[in-house]
Amino acid sequence: MRFRGNDFDGDGVAIAIIDSGIDTSDPRLAGVDVDGWSIALSATGHALLGANFHDDNGHGTEIAVAIHRLAPKARLLGVKIMDARLKTSADLMAAGIETSSRNGAKVINLSLGTPNMGKALLLRDCCALAVENGAVVLAAAHPKGERAYPADLPETVGAASHPDCPLDKFYYFAPHRFPRKQWGNLTGKFLTHGYSAPEDDSDRGPYRGSGMATAYLAARSACLWQALPNEAPMGIVDMLRQLALTPVPEIGYG
Repeated sequence: MRFRGNDFDGDGVAIAIIDSGIDTSDPRLAGVDVDGWSIALSATGHALLGANFHDDNGHGTEIAVAIHRLAPKARLLGVKIMDARLKTSADLMAAGIETSSRNGAKVINLSLGTPNMGKALLLRDCCALAVENGAVVLAAAHPKGERAYPADLPETVGAASHPDCPLDKFYYFAPHRFPRKQWGNLTGKFLTHGYSAPEDDSDRGPYRGSGMATAYLAARSACLWQALPNEAPMGIVDMLRQLALTPVPEIGYG
């Protein structure tokens, strides 16, 4: 990532990928510093941490590859909360956020969310704690613009996608400029590239949408942390907003 005349690659920054795990044998991640754990809930609702974070689905690995593409020197933490069918819960998401922030993650990536308002307060508490611990939390917005948590929380960076967004550009829907009646639930969110790229470097990989857009924005956040190591989490978010472009109806909204 180019910033203030220099190139940054995320070196020294830990990115937690709360997803289905990471396949460390994937050749696209060769030489990458990858660590992690799995999280399950006990019968009493307590979080149980395990050492096996191998990806049984492939989604988390694709997210990791997308992040590595833009932040190749970042350290990746695979936080496995999904099974092979990508089933999980808001409680596991909350446990993943808290565990990530307590284990040194500066960027926490959730390419998923829940519409359950009953879990919004739980997730907000965990996101607020992560920010207090010095992390930026990024989460995927609902693909159809409906509510989604933690993407819709004020402590979180929400990301959506559009097929006309190039990889090297992203947009921000400032609430004071674009009211909800005009831009719906995109107000206050970032719009960025939403496709993973296979080895031929085309723009159509196996996964697409707001989850992949979140990954690319997480990689940019890691590069900003490298460039501004003493900045506060919300300072990194403010810098993302300053670097973002202003959306126009011609890209497909409005």
